[in-house]
Amino acid sequence: MSLIRSIFQPTEFTGKHMLFTMVAFFGVIITVNLVMARFALTTWSGLVVPNTYVASQEFNAKAEEYRAIAALGYQAKLTPSADGLAIDFIDSEGKPAVVDSMTAELRRPVGEHQDRVMVLERGTDGVYRAPGELREGEWIATVTATLDGETIYKRGRRFHVRADGSMQP
Repeated sequence: MSLIRSIFQPTEFTGKHMLFTMVAFFGVIITVNLVMARFALTTWSGLVVPNTYVASQEFNAKAEEYRAIAALGYQAKLTPSADGLAIDFIDSEGKPAVVDSMTAELRRPVGEHQDRVMVLERGTDGVYRAPGELREGEWIATVTATLDGETIYKRGRRFHVRADGSMQP
């Protein structure tokens, strides 16, 4: 009985108790802020349009255009490296496709200082390549291929480049 009484007996609240309470309180707040800042920096999609009204008015036309392009059946396998970008472009039958021009608009999800357009040239092996350093981090590539003045392929892809230049799956 005396053990139970001693457990529930009020004790004196000292300066050490107050110090521990304050350190724990602010420690939790700072920890949560750091975790939330980390999530904010690593997960933001970067989706920004200058004028949302205009973008909403153009949405249906762009969606129809993308459906028509997708129906052509072309596919592109993107392979970034430390010294450039390679795209294996195939038609609906699985054969290497030949196009008049192929570009890749590269941009970062956040910020515009490294954004650029790469013009890819077809190599003798049928793979389209463009030289240019891709620094480590997140990238968004919008690949556009044209044939006889018509866009036959246009698709965006997000990828991560490791420090050694390889792509993270």
